Amino acid sequence: MKSFIEREAQEKVDEINAKAEEEFNIEKARLVQQEKLKIMSYYDRKEKQVELQRKIQRSNKLNQGRLSILKARDEELGAIMEDTKNRLAKMTENEAKYKTFLQLLVTQGLCRMLEKNVTLVCRKVDKGLVEKVLPDAIKKYKEISKKDCQVNISSSFLPAE
Repeated sequence: MKSFIEREAQEKVDEINAKAEEEFNIEKARLVQQEKLKIMSYYDRKEKQVELQRKIQRSNKLNQGRLSILKARDEELGAIMEDTKNRLAKMTENEAKYKTFLQLLVTQGLCRMLEKNVTLVCRKVDKGLVEKVLPDAIKKYKEISKKDCQVNISSSFLPAE
């Protein structure tokens, strides 16, 4: 009978140990899973931060590229403006070419505006020449647009340069 009781007691001990081992393994698996999720979420956040930093750096590089393009364009436009000023200054020395240029310029302006009444603003030194080319420019405008136009020369003038 003693061996029966010892065997029963040993079975109970084994049962309790097995249950404790099972509970331990379940708790251990739960804790491991929890920590895995924490680690995964930590690295997901880190990955998103790195991706965001890459996007910011890429955007900054694109903006710097755009700014350098705009700066180069601005410099080129400045050079073109300076060249144009110089060439126009030389053109005014040859009255025949300048007269033709003014006529074409006035005709082009009239064609772009397509208005019945136009006030023309010019340099004071060019007023006499503009008055000479104005009838031809209006005639050319009428041929092109088939519209009448009244042009007045403004009493205020553009700067001399």
